[in-house]
Order: sequence, then C-alpha cells, then structure tokens
Amino acid sequence: GKEIRKCFIPEDGCLFFSADYSQIELRIMAHLSGDENMMEAFREGHDIHRATAAKIWHEDIDKVTDAQRKKAKQANFGIIYGITTYGLAQRMGIPNGEARELIQDYFHTFPKVKAYMEQAKETARAKGYAETLFHRRRYLPDINSRNATVRGFAERNAINAPIQGSAADIIKVAMIRICQKFQSERLKSKMILQVHDELNFSVYPDEREKVSQIVIDEMEKAYTMKVPLRVDSGWGSNWLEAH
Repeated sequence: GKEIRKCFIPEDGCLFFSADYSQIELRIMAHLSGDENMMEAFREGHDIHRATAAKIWHEDIDKVTDAQRKKAKQANFGIIYGITTYGLAQRMGIPNGEARELIQDYFHTFPKVKAYMEQAKETARAKGYAETLFHRRRYLPDINSRNATVRGFAERNAINAPIQGSAADIIKVAMIRICQKFQSERLKSKMILQVHDELNFSVYPDEREKVSQIVIDEMEKAYTMKVPLRVDSGWGSNWLEAH
C-alpha cells in the first residue's frame, strides 16, 4: 500500500514536505483524562508505547523488549476506544485470559483513563451527545438503547468522538493558520493534501526553511493542552520519501 504514495508528487521544481502529529489521539486522551502517568510519559518526551510497557510490566524503560512495546501499542490504541477482551485477544493473537489481564493491568497503570471512559459514557447518556474540545457535537441517539449491542456501539462512540473529533478540530485550526501565514509571508509553496493527522506540501527549494518553521510552529501551537503537541516531518521527491 505504501508504494502508492510514490504517485503523490509536488509541482515541477518543488520538494514534497510531510508533517504529521505524533500520537495526537493518545495526547488528547492524556489531556482529557488528566492521568498523571500518561501525562508524565509525554512531558518527559518518552516513546509512549515503550513507557506504557515499562509501567504495565514494571520494567526499566530501556529494558522493554520490542514484543512488549508492540503489545503496549495495540493496548494503547485498542483500549482507549473501548475494545473488548475478545477484540483485543483477536487483534493480538493471544488467549482471552491474557487479553483480560492486559486490560486490567492497563487500567491499573492509567486509572484516570478508565474513569474518563466511564464519565464519557455517563455524560453522553445524560446529554444525548458527545463533544469535542471545541464543543462540536456527535449526537448518539442509541446511547440509552435497550439493545446491548446497539448501546455498546454508541458507548464506544461516546469515548471515541471527543478524541478523534478533537484531533480533527486541531488539525483544521493548524491548516487555517498555516494558510494565513503563507499568504502574509507571500510564499509560493502550497498545502496540497491532508490525511488524518498529517499535512503535505509542495515547497519551492528557496522557501524550505521558512515553510518547515511555519508548519511545525503552527501545528504545535494549534491548541494548548496539559501535554505538548509534537510534530514529525520529512522531505522527499514524493509522499513515500517524505513520510
């Protein structure tokens, strides 16, 4: 699939520049939940998946194995969206018992994440909708359904929508400010593509430093949270090389 990225190229004589948020959804979860362990990992600049593994398995962070990191990564992205024991077991190819224990250890490590998830469901039940950091709403008419399967889907959306919705809001703010800055600085370079938490640009070589500075600065300052927003970036002759 990545090979298809070679098809995305800048204008003639330009470079392809890619900038994407580093683990923005987990950072938003840290902000919304206020969990000290999760916030500490981001504030210290640790690899969040390695830091999660270290806390779950009580290891020094530099002794965490790649296998442990991989499990922690799957736990990070699965558990915050309400994945079931069975779902995590299937995704990771492990027995249900091991998945159940991993989820329990995860919530023991990040207790305020669990509290946030329960609160998100309660708030949605009371209001009938979930809300992003910018107060954009996702209505959830099935949140009080008597059908457990239908209700469970709405409950997962109650947890998911504020996180993914806020990530979408933040990158839109960044896009607007970058566009305004390009115009005020009279730059010829252009923003050409947004993909989830990533922005891509066609950049004239003589504007390379200016574009990089503006893009990273505006993306990292788009919204102030309890943990810093961080951006990874790269250059190339096409999207594959740059990302």
